Amino acid sequence: MKWHVSELNKYRKEGFTFNKTVDVSDLKEFNAEVREVSPVHVTGEVHFAGAKAIFTMQIKGELILPCARSLADVNYPFEIEAREIFSLNSESYSEDTDEDIHEIDGEVLDLTPIIRENILLEIPMQVFSDNPNSEGKAPMSGKGWEVITEEQKEERIDPRLEKLQQFFNKNE
Repeated sequence: MKWHVSELNKYRKEGFTFNKTVDVSDLKEFNAEVREVSPVHVTGEVHFAGAKAIFTMQIKGELILPCARSLADVNYPFEIEAREIFSLNSESYSEDTDEDIHEIDGEVLDLTPIIRENILLEIPMQVFSDNPNSEGKAPMSGKGWEVITEEQKEERIDPRLEKLQQFFNKNE
């Protein structure tokens, strides 16, 4: 989603709306938890205030993330409301302001990195599958460990104490 600064200046008085689909499949490179990303639907409008372009947008899509319990794929739909401000004039841009204003590199405003950033901020720390009994069950054992019940726990002797048990058996 790119606009040339001269193209934006044409709409300075009345603003404009946009409705586009963006491919942000490269999110997988930024976050290893992201397994898949659907094409993202972005709608919004642009208004101008002085030398600033104010983008108000809605970002909708779906991510596939791993379940925190079983590592099974979980569909995570998202809908983000974002408001981003860009300085159209490099002379009016100042890093000292309290507002979060983006400076345009060169003569082209590229909204894709901002969309990508908003999606990355929306990713939760953990997601859980709605169906824990699905094909992605949590493993019951692994290298050096296994899940046991309370009854199994009482019957088993800790392998570290097994030699000590043999010592008591000899004394009897």
